Amino acid sequence: QVQLVESGGGLVQVGGSLRLSCAASGRTFSSYVMGWFRQAPGKEREFVAAISWSGASTYYADSVKGRFTISRDNAKNTVYLQMNSLKPEDTAVYYCVVDTYRSIYAPRTPNEYDYWGQGTQVTVSS
Repeated sequence: QVQLVESGGGLVQVGGSLRLSCAASGRTFSSYVMGWFRQAPGKEREFVAAISWSGASTYYADSVKGRFTISRDNAKNTVYLQMNSLKPEDTAVYYCVVDTYRSIYAPRTPNEYDYWGQGTQVTVSS
């Protein structure tokens, strides 16, 4: 049974930081693109960040560029999202994703990703 389990979400004040982790089990994803999407209440899921299999290429939504950093540890089958300078508009459920059809280029549409975690809530209070 393949599982992606996110952790690290929570409540933080504006300007604060959080680090999300996503641990995969049941299958090794070291050869594939991994990433993060988020969904705020009443809104569609949106791309946040993604990383190539080696970590050499990273991709970010314009709204988080310069504030968020994605990284991975293939030995641990884990992807991370360091979130700094958080804003109220970052409030959402954050989902870890894997695209087993690609290793380098990361698409930005949710239906391109075939594995999803259950999500972790991030709330930024002002």
